[in-house]
Amino acid sequence: MDGFDQTERRSSRSNVMLTATLQLPGTSLEVVLRNLSQDGALVRGEDLPVEGARVLFHRQGLCVQARIAWVHKEHAGVAFEEPLFPREMLRHVPPGGRKPPPVIKRRPGLSPKPLTSAEQQLIEQWASDSPRALGG
Repeated sequence: MDGFDQTERRSSRSNVMLTATLQLPGTSLEVVLRNLSQDGALVRGEDLPVEGARVLFHRQGLCVQARIAWVHKEHAGVAFEEPLFPREMLRHVPPGGRKPPPVIKRRPGLSPKPLTSAEQQLIEQWASDSPRALGG
C-alpha cells in the first residue's frame, strides 16, 4: 500500500459509508464500505482477509468476485475481477450534494439609518420619563 500511487487508479471513487459483506470459504465478514469505484472498493473491518485472498463482495443484491489487493490495519483494498457498470455502481452510491446554504436576506426594518430629530426627541422623552426602563 505504501508504494501505491493514486494516479494508477483506473476509475474515480465515490466516498460512501455503507455496509457490505466479504464472503470467504466457510465464513462471511461484515465490513464498512468507505469508497466505491467501478474497479474496486475500500473497506474497513476487523480480522480482514490477507492480501491476495479471493472473496465475494456483497452489497444489496450486488455480488462481485474480487481479491484483497492490500491490507493495512483495519482497512483493505478490494479489487473487482470485472468492472462494475456505471449504472450498477451508482445504484450503491447515495445521491451527493448537500442543500445549498439558505440565502440570508436583511429584515426590512433593521437597516442602519440615522434617527430623525422627531425620533431622537421621542427617545429622550421616554428615557427621562421612565429612568427605570434604562436601568437607572
